[in-house]
Amino acid sequence: MTLIKDQYQQLYGTRDINYAGVTTGKSLEHHGIRGREEATGLGVYYAARQILSNEDQLAKLGVTKGLSGKKFIVQGFGNVGYWASKFFVEEGAILIGVAEADGSFVCEEGIDPDALWKYKKQRKATKGFLHAAQKQGKEFVNEDAIYNQW
Repeated sequence: MTLIKDQYQQLYGTRDINYAGVTTGKSLEHHGIRGREEATGLGVYYAARQILSNEDQLAKLGVTKGLSGKKFIVQGFGNVGYWASKFFVEEGAILIGVAEADGSFVCEEGIDPDALWKYKKQRKATKGFLHAAQKQGKEFVNEDAIYNQW
């Protein structure tokens, strides 16, 4: 992203009002902003929180208000999946499953997103995470079981 910003700056100069903000995701040294790392996951959290506060929609779905006590599964545990999971769990939701390219797992009691993130950073993978049962393919997600939990 910095390369794109630099090219724009070369073409239009620093007098152009847009030169520093022409791209997102830049480092702080290149006019990036703090908080960028968690921004997308935080957006997912805000969207879910908003949806789960609309009482008319919740009544139609037969779902209770708020995230607290809700179980959820996340597909992908990169930057977005980690941060969304972290914010959901801080709100009282329970992360019970993670589907990742190198393996998927379920733990009905809940998965600590911080522990999994640390594990993934150290090993460059989620496979082998000791705190949850490993699952394969269709064994991981039984749609009827998920929908019946509502």
